[in-house]
Amino acid sequence: MDTQVLIVGAGPAGLTLGIDLGRRGIRCMIIEQKDKPAFLPKMERINARTMEIYRRLGLAKKVRDAGLDRNWPMDVFVVEDLTKPPLLRLPYPSVAEAEADIRATTDGSVPLEPYQLISQYTLEPLLKDEAEKLPTVDVRWSTTFLSLEQDAEGVSTRIRNKDGSETTIRSTYMVGCDGGASPVRHAIGIRLHGEPNSLGLRQALYYCDELAPKLPMGNGPGRGRHYHVADDKSTFLIMQDSTRHWTLHSVVDTDDDMKRQFEKTVGVPVKYEMLSCNPWRQNLLVAEKYQKDRVFLVGDAVHLVIPTGGLGMNSGAGDAIDLAWKLEAVLKGWGGPNLLPSYEFERRQIGDRNVGASRYATLGRRKWRSMWRPNINDRTPEGKQTRDLLAAVADVEQRKTNEMIGAELGYRYVASPLICDIPGGPEHLFRTYEPSTWPGARLPHVWLNDGSAVQDRLPDFGYTILRFGNTSIDTAPLAKAISSYGAQVTTLDIPDEIARDIYGHDVILLRPDMHIVWRGNAAPENVAEVAAIATGH
Repeated sequence: MDTQVLIVGAGPAGLTLGIDLGRRGIRCMIIEQKDKPAFLPKMERINARTMEIYRRLGLAKKVRDAGLDRNWPMDVFVVEDLTKPPLLRLPYPSVAEAEADIRATTDGSVPLEPYQLISQYTLEPLLKDEAEKLPTVDVRWSTTFLSLEQDAEGVSTRIRNKDGSETTIRSTYMVGCDGGASPVRHAIGIRLHGEPNSLGLRQALYYCDELAPKLPMGNGPGRGRHYHVADDKSTFLIMQDSTRHWTLHSVVDTDDDMKRQFEKTVGVPVKYEMLSCNPWRQNLLVAEKYQKDRVFLVGDAVHLVIPTGGLGMNSGAGDAIDLAWKLEAVLKGWGGPNLLPSYEFERRQIGDRNVGASRYATLGRRKWRSMWRPNINDRTPEGKQTRDLLAAVADVEQRKTNEMIGAELGYRYVASPLICDIPGGPEHLFRTYEPSTWPGARLPHVWLNDGSAVQDRLPDFGYTILRFGNTSIDTAPLAKAISSYGAQVTTLDIPDEIARDIYGHDVILLRPDMHIVWRGNAAPENVAEVAAIATGH
C-alpha cells in the first residue's frame, strides 16, 4: 500500500480527518485539486461541539487566535440599511462573554467551548499547516482525483499530479471529502436525495476596512455578525473574521447588481473592493449511503444544507471524528466487523437530522421575509405597520437560525450497533439542550472541584471507564474484556459528587469520540457483551 487511507479533498472535513488519523499514527495521504486553500467565503462559524473537538485535537486556542476578536459581539440584526435604527436586534454574547458564562455554569447544560466566528479561508490554512506537520500525513496540492477501483484488499485510485502525469495510488481505504459535487460519490454510484435548488442567489466577498470602525453609523445598528436586510431580494450581509471583509448574499441578476446592493445595504459611501462574486443555489440533500465497501464519504459529499443554523462544515467535522477512530481500530487490528459499517449508521441519521434542522431554520427565515411589502421603507403609518409586523415575526422566526444548541450538543446515535442501546431516550430538540448520559449521547461538560473539566481529564485515545463518587464497583473485568481485543482502555476515578449528581450514574463507558457506550450503577451483567458491542464485535 502507498498509504493506509487516501483522503480526496483538503477542505475542513478532509483536513480534520487527516489530522485525527495522523495523531493516531495512521498513514494517510490528502490530495486536493486546488494549488492552495481558496480565498472564498464559505462557512464562517465553528459551533460549540466542533470547538470541543478541536480542543481534543489541541487546536482550540489556535483557532480562536486566528478568528474574530473574542470581545466582538455576535449580535444579529434585521435592518433597512446600516444607517437606520434596526428593525430588530437579537443580542448574542461575544466569545469572552460566553466563556465567562460557561465558567459560571455547573449543571452540565453548556458546552466546554463556545462557538468561534472564523472564515473558512482562515481555517483551512490553519488546518493545512497542522496536517503538514504530522509525519504520518502527506498533503498533495494540485492533484486531481480521476477514478477508482476496489478489490478485497484495498482501493486503487488514479490521480493526475501537478506536472500532468498520472499515477495510481494504492490504499487500504479511501475517503471522499470532496464537496457537494463529489467526483468520488459519483464514482461509486451514490445519489443524493432531498430538496435541490430551492433558491438561487449571488454571493460576493468585499474588502472594506472603513465599515466596521464606523459602526454604528448614524442611528444604525451597532457591532454584530449578521445584518439581514428587509427587502424582496433575501439580502444578507455577513461580517467576516477580520472585520475588514464582508460577504453579501442577494437574489440579483449580475455582478454589478451585487456592487449596487452592497452600497445600498451600507447606506453611506465607503471605499470597497469586490474580490469575488459567484452564483450559488440552496440545497437540502443527504446521500442514500455514506459508504461503499472500502470507500467512505464525509462532509458536503453526503449532506448539503442551507447555511441557516450553521450545520454544514460542523456536520462534516463530526463525520470526520466518528470515522477516524474507527479506521484506526480496524487498521490496527482490534476493531470488529461492525465498526466501519457503523459510520454510515451513526452519521447518516445525524446528517438527515441536521438537514431537517436547516429546513426548520430556513422556513423560519422565509416566513418573516414573506412579511415584506413594497411600502416597508415608507415613512407613513402603513410603512411603519409593515416594519413592525415584519420585526415581530422575525423576533420569533429568525431565532430558529441562530439558536441551534440542541442540534449541536444534543445529538445521539440511536440504535447504533456500537451502543448498549436503551429504547426511548431524550427528545431530539434543535434549539434547547438538556444534558444526558443516555447511551449514544456526547458526554456533557462538567466542571470539577479543582476547576478542571471532566472532558480534559479524558485520555487522548482509547476507551475510558469513568467511575464517580468514590464508588466501589469493580470495573476491572470490563477493562480486561475491552483490552482483550487489543483496544486501549483507561479507568478514571472522579470522586467529585457534582459529576455523579449531573451524570446520574456511578459508571460510564466512553468511546474514543466521547460518546457514551454504556452507563450503570453496578458492573455490567455481561462484561463480555458490553466489550464486544463497544469494539464492533
